[in-house]
Amino acid sequence: MEASGWSTSLSSGIVLSLVAVVWTMLWNNLQGLQLQQFVSRHLSRHARRLAAIVDPYLTVTIAEYDGGRMKRSDAYKEVQAYLQRATCATGGGVRHLKAETAKDVDALVLSMGDNEEVADAFRGATVWWLAYSTPPREDNAPSYWGGGRAARADRRFYRLFFLERHRDLVLGEYLPHVRREGRAVMVKNRQRKLFTNLSGDGYDADGVWSHVVFEHPKTFATLAMDPAKKKEVIDDLDAFRKGKDYYARVGKAWKRGYLLYGPPGTGKSTMIAAMANHLDYDVYDIELTSVRTNTDLRKLFIETTSKSIIVIEDIDCSLDLTRARKKKKANDDGQKNDGDKKDGAEPPDEEKDAGGSKVTLSGVLNFIDGLWSACGGERIIVFTTNHVEKLDPALIRRGRMDKHIEMSYCCFEAFKLLAKVYLDVESHNLFDAVELLLQEANMTPADVAENLTPKSVDDDADSCLAGLVKELEKAKKKVLAKKEGKGKDAADGADDDDDE
Repeated sequence: MEASGWSTSLSSGIVLSLVAVVWTMLWNNLQGLQLQQFVSRHLSRHARRLAAIVDPYLTVTIAEYDGGRMKRSDAYKEVQAYLQRATCATGGGVRHLKAETAKDVDALVLSMGDNEEVADAFRGATVWWLAYSTPPREDNAPSYWGGGRAARADRRFYRLFFLERHRDLVLGEYLPHVRREGRAVMVKNRQRKLFTNLSGDGYDADGVWSHVVFEHPKTFATLAMDPAKKKEVIDDLDAFRKGKDYYARVGKAWKRGYLLYGPPGTGKSTMIAAMANHLDYDVYDIELTSVRTNTDLRKLFIETTSKSIIVIEDIDCSLDLTRARKKKKANDDGQKNDGDKKDGAEPPDEEKDAGGSKVTLSGVLNFIDGLWSACGGERIIVFTTNHVEKLDPALIRRGRMDKHIEMSYCCFEAFKLLAKVYLDVESHNLFDAVELLLQEANMTPADVAENLTPKSVDDDADSCLAGLVKELEKAKKKVLAKKEGKGKDAADGADDDDDE
């Protein structure tokens, strides 16, 4: 019996040894990678089950900038707004709060600080939100901006903790609820803002824009311009605001370009303020000379939000966007060139400020209607200029600057509006004289408004209108003198030709 048991044991050992050898051969040589992955997955599955017993919580992380995105995550902003609600931000034992100004001048919008945790309840389930941040990488990895405060800013996250048994409820119902409520809070607390890309020593930690609250009082009701032209602009803006389905149907990005041109003081900037107030849009005022490259200009556009007006004022003075084309034309005319660069290339280093902007005409064109301009929607782009003839035709063609609006000298209808606004008069015995003079004199609405503004307690409608008439007569004389001067120059030129 003992021999038989020993023999059986020996046989079993031999079998096990053979199995071990075969297993090793299979593991290392035959299907090593697949088998290892199979066993690894099998062991990992059991490890996760064991971990679920020890730690039954699941997490969802929402990053401010997730993946390779260039702009802040909408989900992050919505969660942030949701957690700003007073019932959430001040509950759950939060000890450190951050405060921001609200619409009500005496109120504050509160949110929890970093490394704070707040509990929230939803349909019988309790979840926990943690706000935290991590310092930027220090491995000299390239960043989109390559410097500035944005590149050095902490990376911010929200992390949601919940029990595994609430997985379907949290992922399927709670998170969509948070996003919807967050958007509602954002609308309720929204303050229209005026943004600029000028932010001191670098870019703001929240992005590439700095802002103030937009509080300009100008509306179309108080904007002095021809009533018919004003109505045309208002109708165009309303059609754009309601045109989401139309733009999608025709396959165009939901944006529109406006070119405002005319002499200084004709109301181009106030027109922009009236447009923003009419549409309830934010305003992004770009200073092109402070934008370093075309890539930076693209980043600025990406960081703008929907329902916004993007403005470049005095674009003919911002940068020499036509320099390369002028050089090309000179080459075509046979003028001497260095020959080291192709036509349309960047000017030589000695012609550029080493620390100045390298934005090109091509970069601006792509900014207006390139592929990146379709990111987001419901944006208006406005250029202003005093000298429309100086702008490159490619810059202002239809499709880029869709609507051209001439801001001209003051007309009689605009004057009547200014008289009503500044003097509260709708008729006066000097109105006829003003009407005749406005047909012959060039005076901007800004100058007319200044003459209608009382300068002392003794000024009234009579004195202000009389002063305006005097100024209009002076302006008329200047116009006549200019015409006479041109006529004299033309006559002198004709005499010179006769002499020849």
